[in-house]
Amino acid sequence: MPEEDFDVDALAAYLHLAPAQVARLADRGKIPGRRVSGQWRFAQADVRSWMEKQIGLSDEAELTKMEDVLDRSAGAESRVSIAELLPLDAMAVPLPSRTRTAVIADIVKVAARTGWLWDPEKMAEAVKSREAMHPTALENGVALLHPRRPMASILGQPFIAFGRTIHGIPFGARALTDLFFLVLATEDAGYLRVLARLSRMIGDADFLARLREAPDAGEARRVIGEREKELE
Repeated sequence: MPEEDFDVDALAAYLHLAPAQVARLADRGKIPGRRVSGQWRFAQADVRSWMEKQIGLSDEAELTKMEDVLDRSAGAESRVSIAELLPLDAMAVPLPSRTRTAVIADIVKVAARTGWLWDPEKMAEAVKSREAMHPTALENGVALLHPRRPMASILGQPFIAFGRTIHGIPFGARALTDLFFLVLATEDAGYLRVLARLSRMIGDADFLARLREAPDAGEARRVIGEREKELE
C-alpha cells in the first residue's frame, strides 16, 4: 500500500513543531513538499530523505536535539542503544572485503548469520541501489549503509551489522573507508533514531581510533558501548 502523505498538521506533530513553522519552512523550500488544491502535502519518503540529510549536516548539539525530536515522535522513553542492536554474530573484525561491491555482499552475509535477515540477496541489491543514488561514505572513513526504505518483510527484528576492513576502500568519499555499519530497520522512526545516534558517536575521532585498534569483534563492541555511555 502507498504511504499516506503528511499534511501540515501531521508533519508538525511528527517533527514536534508548530504548524505555522512547518508552513513557513515549506513556503521557503526548506522542506520538500507540493501543493494540492492550495494545501501543502509532504510525501513520507521525501520527509525521510530530508531528515536523513539534516542528520548528516548537523553538529553535536543539533544531533542531540534531533534525537530528542525522534524519540518523542516514536513515543520512546529512552535512547536507542547501538550496542544492544549490534549482536556479535553480526560483526566482522576484520571484514575480508577488498572492493566496494564485495563490502556490501560480505556485510550482508555477516548480518544473515543472526538468522534475522531472511533474504540476503534482496537486501544486498537494495543497499547497492541506495549507494548508487548517493554514497553513504563519510570523510572520516565511516559508511552508514542501509536500503532506501526499511524492509520489514525480510527482517525478523531490527538490528545493526558492523565490519572493519583491513585496508581502506574507495567507497564514494574523498577519503578511503574502512568502518562499515549496516542499519537494518523495520520502520522509519527506528532507522532515523539509529542514524542520529550513530552520527553522534562517529563524530568523535578518539572513538574511531579505538574502534580501528580493537583486535576483535568483542572488543569493538565494548568500545561502542563505552562511547554510548559517554554520550549519556
